[in-house]
Amino acid sequence: MLEQYRLYVEMADRVSARRGLANSFFLTLNTGIFTFVAAFAKAPPQDMAGWLAIPLAAILGQCFAWFYLVRSYRLLNSAKYQVVGALEERLPASPFWRAEWWALGEGKDRSRYWPLSHIEQWIPILFALAYVAGFLAIVFA
Repeated sequence: MLEQYRLYVEMADRVSARRGLANSFFLTLNTGIFTFVAAFAKAPPQDMAGWLAIPLAAILGQCFAWFYLVRSYRLLNSAKYQVVGALEERLPASPFWRAEWWALGEGKDRSRYWPLSHIEQWIPILFALAYVAGFLAIVFA
């Protein structure tokens, strides 16, 4: 039983690591896009708005995919940690489910703990809003 618990906690940790890698990938991609746009925005060519609509759609699609990927990882981790809690009920101690999660206020009290997965879902939305705002600024400038 202890070996199953150890293996399952390791699997949950791997999901968290993959989520971190996915976030790093998308953050790097978006930083590169912002750098590229900033470099060309200093001297934009005439009638640039029409040409920007296609990359804007692609970038917004990428932000949409990033948002849902983060959401999917959050749901997967939530399920995995519920299983960890169920396994801990059969063990002599419950370090995660009862002790740590209780000490953090079960994620309900933001002054004690605000789950990272709730914060990281806002990042792709903020990038998408920045892209739309930049597009509108170029179109109506």
